[in-house]
Amino acid sequence: MKSKNLGLIVVLVVLLVLGGCGCSGYNGLVNQDETVKKAWNNVQSEYQRRYDLVDQLVATVKGAANFEQETLNQVISARSKASQVTIDPTNITPEKLAQFQQNQGELSGALNRLLVTVERYPELKATQNFLQLQGSLEQIENSIRNSRNNFNTAVNDYNVKVRSFPMNILAGIFGFKSKEGFAADQDAQKAPKVDFSK
Repeated sequence: MKSKNLGLIVVLVVLLVLGGCGCSGYNGLVNQDETVKKAWNNVQSEYQRRYDLVDQLVATVKGAANFEQETLNQVISARSKASQVTIDPTNITPEKLAQFQQNQGELSGALNRLLVTVERYPELKATQNFLQLQGSLEQIENSIRNSRNNFNTAVNDYNVKVRSFPMNILAGIFGFKSKEGFAADQDAQKAPKVDFSK
């Protein structure tokens, strides 16, 4: 009788220890998942700041006499396209993230072309309003870069936890899956050609 009670106590202790580890592991996964969501929301917030600034930038540039309308139209079109792809942080797929990156990259490219074109308009380049907007845009681009890096760090920490044994078993049971982070643009792999002969 005593050995039967002792066996039951041992089984109960083992179940309590495993249950405690399971709860702790589950709560850790939830914490990491929420960290990824928060980091993604920060990324979107920075892109929204840039999105909002584009209207002011375009309005300021439109005031310049004879400014190239095609360049402005490209910026406006890219801004519109960038706002069309939204991603639910609980379902970040590689395809959705690639589309998001592509649209944001098009807006970045259009803004870069706009700033290059402005170089030909010294009276516009010298206005205080434009200089402030250009400075704000540079700050936002740096903030976007930092937010993307923080998001990738959060995704990495989460993925390590989800894929590590024995947590991967618990993650599979509760439906926690690896997430995708930002990757470099494909063109970033190519070294730029520099030609000093011209």
